[in-house]
Amino acid sequence: MLLDDIHGPHDLKRLNDRQLDQLASEIRQFIIEKTSEYGGHLASNLGVVDLTIGLYRALDLPNDKIVWDVGHQAYTHKILSGRKDNFDGLRQYHGMSGFPKRSESPYDCFGTGHSSTSISAGLGIAAARDIKGENYTVVSVIGDGALTGGLAYEGLNNASRMHKNFIIVLNDNNMSISQNVGGISKYLNGLRSAKGYNRLKVDVGGVLLKVPFVGETVVRQIQQAKKSLKQLVIPGMFFEDMGITYLGPIDGHNIKEVERTINEAKQIDHAVIVHVLTQKGKGYKPAEKYPSRYHGVSPFDVHSGKPLSHKGKTYTEFFSDKICELAKSNKKIVGITAAMPDGTGLTKFSHEFPNRFFDVGIAEQHAVTCAAGMASNGLKPVIAVYSSFLQRAYDQIVHDVCLQKLPVVFCIDRAGLVGSDGETHQGIFDYSFLTSIPHMSVMAPKNAIELGMMMEFAMNYNLPISIRYPRGVAYQGLSEYAAPIEYGRSEMIHKGEKIALLAAGSMVSTALHIREKALNKGFDLTLVNARFIKPVDTSMLDLLASDHEVIVTLEENVKQGGFGIQVEAYIHENHPEVKIVTVTLPDNYVEHGDVTKLREGLGIDSESIMRLLSEKGIIDFD
Repeated sequence: MLLDDIHGPHDLKRLNDRQLDQLASEIRQFIIEKTSEYGGHLASNLGVVDLTIGLYRALDLPNDKIVWDVGHQAYTHKILSGRKDNFDGLRQYHGMSGFPKRSESPYDCFGTGHSSTSISAGLGIAAARDIKGENYTVVSVIGDGALTGGLAYEGLNNASRMHKNFIIVLNDNNMSISQNVGGISKYLNGLRSAKGYNRLKVDVGGVLLKVPFVGETVVRQIQQAKKSLKQLVIPGMFFEDMGITYLGPIDGHNIKEVERTINEAKQIDHAVIVHVLTQKGKGYKPAEKYPSRYHGVSPFDVHSGKPLSHKGKTYTEFFSDKICELAKSNKKIVGITAAMPDGTGLTKFSHEFPNRFFDVGIAEQHAVTCAAGMASNGLKPVIAVYSSFLQRAYDQIVHDVCLQKLPVVFCIDRAGLVGSDGETHQGIFDYSFLTSIPHMSVMAPKNAIELGMMMEFAMNYNLPISIRYPRGVAYQGLSEYAAPIEYGRSEMIHKGEKIALLAAGSMVSTALHIREKALNKGFDLTLVNARFIKPVDTSMLDLLASDHEVIVTLEENVKQGGFGIQVEAYIHENHPEVKIVTVTLPDNYVEHGDVTKLREGLGIDSESIMRLLSEKGIIDFD
């Protein structure tokens, strides 16, 4: 295999055209095999194999810099930069990240994981290059989907002011452009990017301006004619009008064409956008046919394309069913997603209520403010969003929703530890940033049934409210405990003595396991389901403090600003005689890995918590 002899960019430059095609095929097969074993991002990576090879041949890496937007398409980049052997630990605990990571390799010049950041980051790197008097090429690779994010346009707006080379590669796997437009565009690209043509423009303009009386008029007419011609035949005039030279569209699966166009783009003394057409999922039939389904995959059978296991109904699926049920009787309910109808569970809603479904693209800020507008005019907007992506709309939550006390419902999926996607995707900060906002209430269900109950409650609540639930199979234990939801009230599950476990959301099942282990040791622990993270049920805290010596809080969030620290503050002020133990995630970013291993490593699994309680002399589990 050619791939076995590729250890860095220099190895690519000795290959002929036939060998390059063979290498691309081998890389696709390698990616399919590794993602089928470990899971990961499949379709997006298959689509950029040839593009990445072309970039590597045209650039001098790692001296030159590539910023990958989102970064889920960087597997070929990792392979070509000498990390092929690390794929056996792809997205595994202490293994290789699925995203670019500065601490992992000098080829990863900027860490990514969220969308629409690459142009701004690349622009900053290029500005630093110019200020320091250095000389290298900076390339930002951004997908057409990421261009739905406003940050990308903020970057473009400023890139247009660049006076030195900066390349933006638009990886377009959704548009189709007719052949004749592509052919004319390709011809004009060669003219506009050639040094001779750019020099000719300057020379001709200079000569004509010296002609008495008519010179200025002729130059102006030529410029107008050229602009009209461009408007007619070039689909990139949006960029051209901003002052960014447009090259393309080109075939992103033609390695030599990519290499040639990038080399042309390097000659331009300002920002240039290279429009590249690719096919998401290329080289694997199931992914070509269903690219969204194979965007992010769990381990699967290569021949059938089917997942190797399905453990049960997820929280996302329970949410999906419940919002459709509620929307049938409540015509004011609308569903909003930021480009993730499948991931958040709104696809079913979009089919059943197409006029009440809004996919705003990768634009969380717009999603929140648009929802605020809807709520101000009598609708009941439900924003389904991943915890880590809700961070992007913090100002809109504060300013547009909560300040105006608008009844927007935030259904926050992937809250807590999400596993293999790592630091950029762990949903471990939402308690902290939401509970600090006036007028915002935060709930966390202990199981699937309670998620539905909380959604029913939220639809009848007239202020901003959030429901936070984890990724994966929904816990369905403790279903016999289903007391009606009362605002700001927790739920007593088991009344014991001396020691109380006060657990939030996903940690209730963990607390139940600890209680069962304690019973075997002769300790009857109280177990309380917090339900509300904000407001904290102080009446329950007063009750527990009246006849318990220790209260142990459990949550899947960082400590600062979390649930436990609120409980601790109240108890210290009002019941200083009661001992508080807070079980939280550390105030840090959490790496990628299997959730079970992460919980063990971070000390929030039941065995670790029991050891902690033993070490503190609270219960002897040994």
